[in-house]
Amino acid sequence: MLFALICKDKPGSLQLRTDTRPAHAAFLEGLISEGKLAFAGPFLDAEGKPDGSLVMIEAADMAAAQALAATDPYAKAGLFESVEIRAWNWVFQKPASA
Repeated sequence: MLFALICKDKPGSLQLRTDTRPAHAAFLEGLISEGKLAFAGPFLDAEGKPDGSLVMIEAADMAAAQALAATDPYAKAGLFESVEIRAWNWVFQKPASA
């Protein structure tokens, strides 16, 4: 089942995001290797700077999605003000490999 991780950064945390990005990118690469990442990318503020994340993961259930989200280096670093996790159904424009 797919789950959307809708993450909002804490105000004034761009430097923390920048500092933690290499570990976060490695985490996402690991999810790709495990077949658990559908897609991911940052939300952008009015100036075009990242201020949150949308990460679409494959997980067995909500508990597994929550556990996976908690292992993200951004989450461990305390970057996020909030994380909303929602089950999602990919209907249109779904790649054959997803």
